[in-house]
Amino acid sequence: MFADRQHAGQQLADKLSTFELLDPLVLGIPRGGIIPAAVIADAIHAELDVVLAHKLRSPLQPELAFGAVGEDGSIYLNHVAREVVGVTDTYLKQEQQTQLDEIQRRQKLYRSGKPAASIAGRSIVLTDDGIATGSTMFAAIEVIKAKQPHELIIAVPVAPPHTLHRLQQQCDRVICLAAPANFVAVGQFYDSFLSITDQRVVDLLNSHRSSVP
Repeated sequence: MFADRQHAGQQLADKLSTFELLDPLVLGIPRGGIIPAAVIADAIHAELDVVLAHKLRSPLQPELAFGAVGEDGSIYLNHVAREVVGVTDTYLKQEQQTQLDEIQRRQKLYRSGKPAASIAGRSIVLTDDGIATGSTMFAAIEVIKAKQPHELIIAVPVAPPHTLHRLQQQCDRVICLAAPANFVAVGQFYDSFLSITDQRVVDLLNSHRSSVP
């Protein structure tokens, strides 16, 4: 469906080009979300930054998330998933701190000591390379809403229908290019779905900062 993340970003940018936005800021969820975010920011002449949110991993199945934590410490929990995998309060606190430590490491690396872009009163476009359970996206939404944007627009290439419905209840507008019923994983909708390094995130952010007057 998409050649790569850049191709997906171009299609999202085409949709957003008709929107009237107030001092727009595009936020990507790294690592994968930085690619479409950079494409969109270039296309609509917007500022680019990241918003950090990390999955909370189940104790016996790390690939299975029961929630996520945002860069401000806010937590989104899938209570059904938490109950199914048997997450205790003690484990939750430990996993939350583990992920916050990693978030802080990435903040320092990505922003090089610079403050995060201002969100208050602006049109925010939040993007990722796709959504599965939505845990990190919902945590990122909480981070953004707490900073009182003018509006919050979610722009994603692909998401399962049930997650998309929940997203529509959490923001002002949603752009989703595909919501297939046979959704298994984000990567299945890309011809090329290579891993993104921290250095790639840093390079894109630095490149965009240097191009902004």
